[in-house]
Amino acid sequence: MERMKELVEKLNKYAYEYYVLDAPTVSDGEYDKLYDELLRLEKETGIVLFDSPTKRVGGEPISAFNKHQHIKRLYSLDKSLTDAELDSFIQRAEKVAGKELTYTVEYKYDGLTISLTYDNGKFVRATTRGNGIVGEDVTAQVLTIKTFPLTIKYQGLLEVQGEAVIKLSNLKKYNETASEVLKNARNAVAGAIRNLDPKETEKRRVEILFYNVNYIEEGIINTQEECFKFLKDNGFKVYGYLKICKNLSEIKKAIDFINEERKKIDYLTDGVVIKVNDYSIREELGYTDKFPRYAMAYKFEAEETTTILNSVEWQVGRTGKLTPLGMVEPVDLCGATVKKATLNNYGDILRKKIKNNCRVLIRRSNEVIPEILGATEYFENSYDVEKPIVCPYCGSLVVEEGANLFCPNEDCKPRIVGALTHFASKDAMNIDGFSEMTAGLLYDVCKTKKFSDLYTLDVNTLLTLEGFKIKKAENLINAIEKSKNPDLSQFILALGIDGIGKKTAKDLVNEFKTLENIKNASLESLVNLKDFGEITAKAVYDYFNTESNLLEIEKLLSYGVKPKESEGKKEGKLSGEKVVLTGSLTNFKRSEAGKIIEDLGGEVMSSVSKLTTLVVAGVDAGSKLAKANSLGIKVINEEEFTRLIEQ
Repeated sequence: MERMKELVEKLNKYAYEYYVLDAPTVSDGEYDKLYDELLRLEKETGIVLFDSPTKRVGGEPISAFNKHQHIKRLYSLDKSLTDAELDSFIQRAEKVAGKELTYTVEYKYDGLTISLTYDNGKFVRATTRGNGIVGEDVTAQVLTIKTFPLTIKYQGLLEVQGEAVIKLSNLKKYNETASEVLKNARNAVAGAIRNLDPKETEKRRVEILFYNVNYIEEGIINTQEECFKFLKDNGFKVYGYLKICKNLSEIKKAIDFINEERKKIDYLTDGVVIKVNDYSIREELGYTDKFPRYAMAYKFEAEETTTILNSVEWQVGRTGKLTPLGMVEPVDLCGATVKKATLNNYGDILRKKIKNNCRVLIRRSNEVIPEILGATEYFENSYDVEKPIVCPYCGSLVVEEGANLFCPNEDCKPRIVGALTHFASKDAMNIDGFSEMTAGLLYDVCKTKKFSDLYTLDVNTLLTLEGFKIKKAENLINAIEKSKNPDLSQFILALGIDGIGKKTAKDLVNEFKTLENIKNASLESLVNLKDFGEITAKAVYDYFNTESNLLEIEKLLSYGVKPKESEGKKEGKLSGEKVVLTGSLTNFKRSEAGKIIEDLGGEVMSSVSKLTTLVVAGVDAGSKLAKANSLGIKVINEEEFTRLIEQ
């Protein structure tokens, strides 16, 4: 029994670090070994401790949901869509209070509201919001979720409120193998929680982000700030951003920040929630029949809508992969008129049950081409999308590899245009003024097909291209000449090797130092590189063991291309530091600050984790700063960063 208690305590600690803090301290293998030991002891003794992690496995299907009355009514929120409506909310609140107030601003997640009840420090049940007074008991489903504790420090009667959500990355993974594609994260989580089979809930990897204490036996929480602290102190997963604002101007600034930042996070959000911070003032403000008067949801413009899919066109990329593109009836979405929307591959079309001339749900976020999430309605003239047999550009028979279709013809125009455009891109050879259109013109008029062909061009040749005058031609020739001395990592990236991006190109150079060493690297040494899987390693190995590729590299070198080879990882005052940049920097571009850090021996990380050693926080630093503080990571501001690098 003592060993079982010890195992439960350890496993719950490790799960909290993994699922709530996103900062695991042990490997999956170590966790699994302890879990298996606990499982064996439970079978031997027939005893399962109350907070054992083995309880979080989906059990047998239930026959129906029982109704349960909340301890205290759960209210929905009134909504505003304009600054004027928000201003009106602020004025009403301060008129009743008779003074200026302090407000909190936090993310509004687009999921399913869940209420959890605890008593004597133990989890009792989970329910949906329902009509706010009575909800459905979904305890069996919620027990499969690992982002909430079964036991807490607080011993009184407690009801906490959170939003059940599914990470967008997890939804994408689920849909890759699902027989029935889930259209969006909101519907996916609602279906998971309200599914009578808890095993299905478990498959969808639901989380709960907590934001409210709906009822507490003792009046020990006086502000929304204290509410967040209470939730964190008791082991609930709380998203790190909570902004304290003193007036409408500060609230609007926080809203603008969230509207940008939400495009980078892994959860579906649809707005912000503004609350009066002080609980005593909340009591004065009271409630309407539907809403509390102390809180308001400010909704962003919808990111999803439906429209008619007219047809599917197939595009060919630089690797030869055929990608379907949906041509839709023009529709306004997020301030833009959408005419095209992406699909992943033919299997994606089948899973999403897409047909020509059907109504589809599309989503647009982060200024990218929208994605078709699924079909919502069919008509008499709807018909199946045909699987391509030949390349739509060159007529070559397509080859099927895994889930994707490929054009095998290396002389296919879109493949060459894509490769040339990638070669010249900013992160690669950085040929200023070179575009996809230029690549297409060079292919059509000058028969430019190889990277090395770019270094044989002259002004007179460029003047034969449509739209090229003397100045434009001279500028491009100068840019091509200037590109001859890239960093070796830029050169490796420019070659367009499958699976090699900006980071992996740098990893190759840091490990092997010279182009010659990379060319001669064994498959085994490539596989052993950190963050390199077998597929990426084999792609690199095969590339540098293909005669035509080696000849092309030699030709580039003969035309004066001379990559600057690495002397290994730079040493300096930031050696050993793993740095995250967050918020807006005043005196540096993010890329400039990153280069300075690398030149001083540091490593720039994209997200905060237990490996991070330093965070540079600019203006309006949000969730990354909060996570750094929760993990005890050193944080400096821009002024301190400037002093550090100038010492």
